[in-house]
Amino acid sequence: QFLELCTCLTEEHPEVIPFLSGRHQKASPDFLASAELRNVLSRCLSRVRTRRNKVYVYINELCTVLKAHTLRRKLSLSSATPVAASPSPPQPPASPQPPASPTAGSSRSPGGSKRQIRYLENLLRVYMGEIRRLQERELDLAELDSEDSTYLQESRLKRKMMRIFERLCQLKQCSSLTGRVIEQRIQYRGTRYPEVNRRIERFINRPEAFPDYTDILKVIQKASARHSLGLAQRQMESMAQDAFREVGNRLQERRHLDLVYNFGSHLTDQYRPGTDPALVDPELAKRLRKNRTVALTRLDDVISRYAQLQDESEEEERRRKRA
Repeated sequence: QFLELCTCLTEEHPEVIPFLSGRHQKASPDFLASAELRNVLSRCLSRVRTRRNKVYVYINELCTVLKAHTLRRKLSLSSATPVAASPSPPQPPASPQPPASPTAGSSRSPGGSKRQIRYLENLLRVYMGEIRRLQERELDLAELDSEDSTYLQESRLKRKMMRIFERLCQLKQCSSLTGRVIEQRIQYRGTRYPEVNRRIERFINRPEAFPDYTDILKVIQKASARHSLGLAQRQMESMAQDAFREVGNRLQERRHLDLVYNFGSHLTDQYRPGTDPALVDPELAKRLRKNRTVALTRLDDVISRYAQLQDESEEEERRRKRA
């Protein structure tokens, strides 16, 4: 339908439709059968029907998406048959030339061209518009078990946007850090041993790190063995429990702040914090504070109980090995 409509609207430029067909033929089969392409086609079709004078804009948008999913083929280079060189008369020795200046080969910028950067920025805008459209769609119960549900399509598009953003930062030769709270480094000074502090700090600042009690204990044991600190087993276990509580609280606080600062959607831009019902209902605010206190107390009890169970299981395993 989209191709038929565009054929009627682009009769003045007949080369547009063959170009679009070529992009379609070069796209990967997986993308041609995906729900993402169907969504893009339906969106472009509805826009062309409402604004026919912008048909070339929407054709260019579709070509951009198809180009991003082009099936890349590796060309097999045929080995050239060696040709016997005919004897040539001896050449006179070449006169020595001055060495090339070091700036001659570095005149070209190592970053990407303006065309590449403009193409990726345009692709980001296309994906952003598609994500906004998916967020505005209603999700019914029958779609929850589908592999092409709205949420999964949105998640795939966001992952693609992250890869495009990282590539764009490489071409622009700039840092990919966005200033989010989750990217800030956590400094740890919880023990009186700098060697242990450095190892714990290095461990908890790894990407996607959220260690448990055993991980912290192993880090302390390795630091004690590496630097000959001579720490007793009970002392290391006590240090691991304190470090695990402190590190867990700080990681949880950092993730919570990152969620508060970045969570949301353009559908909730009209929300104002002053509309919180707890601000005008003292009884509700009191109940929420009480529930928070109970939750924190229970969380500490759970951490202590499982840390003790883990200690007992490890002690029992050591006794079994000795026996």
